[in-house]
Amino acid sequence: MIREDFKEILRLVRPGSRVLDVGCGEGVLLDLLTREKQVDGRGLEISAAGVAACMSRGLSVVQGDADLDLDHFPDRSFDYAILSQTLQATRQPRHVLDELLRIADRAVVSFPNFGHWRVRWSLLHRGRMPETEALPLPWWSTPNIHLCTLADFLALTEDLGVRIDACAAFAGIGPARQIDPTKAIENWRAESCLFMLSRNPPPVQGATRTEPPATSGDLFDG
Repeated sequence: MIREDFKEILRLVRPGSRVLDVGCGEGVLLDLLTREKQVDGRGLEISAAGVAACMSRGLSVVQGDADLDLDHFPDRSFDYAILSQTLQATRQPRHVLDELLRIADRAVVSFPNFGHWRVRWSLLHRGRMPETEALPLPWWSTPNIHLCTLADFLALTEDLGVRIDACAAFAGIGPARQIDPTKAIENWRAESCLFMLSRNPPPVQGATRTEPPATSGDLFDG
């Protein structure tokens, strides 16, 4: 069964694109994009077990840390850089997001929304860190070290001066719901959020895309 956020990413990514999946885990999303959208896909994964699982699928993945190793990629190496449910586990989320938009034309980022009403209720009613479908692990074992709300993330995009091209919200097992992230009610309703971001003006229709620099020296060479 395909995760709803993966379905939304599949909808957003154009066929034949160059894609980097950062924090790709066992390669489920990257494999899906390769099969369904024929992307030229690469992955960056911190765990050796995840890299091994990706390689068993025939995917091009290297072991690396998003906080440290995105610096090795040349500018505009990819059409899309994807960070799915990983931003909150990075040590430097602002730097990571900035790097995604340096190495790719568009960044697709999803994360659990700490402003969801169930999270607020858990803190108010129980006085304890919440455990929800989007945040299932107890505070002492979770990899999530920089949790944020939808409003927090929106403020970060403004601080970085990036454009929001699309935004979807998820709750439970329901499908993606396209939203206006500036509406305060969405910070209560969305259990998790997905943004597609860009820094450059949208391309002129029919214009030829300038190719990025050669990838000599990046993590996949050699």
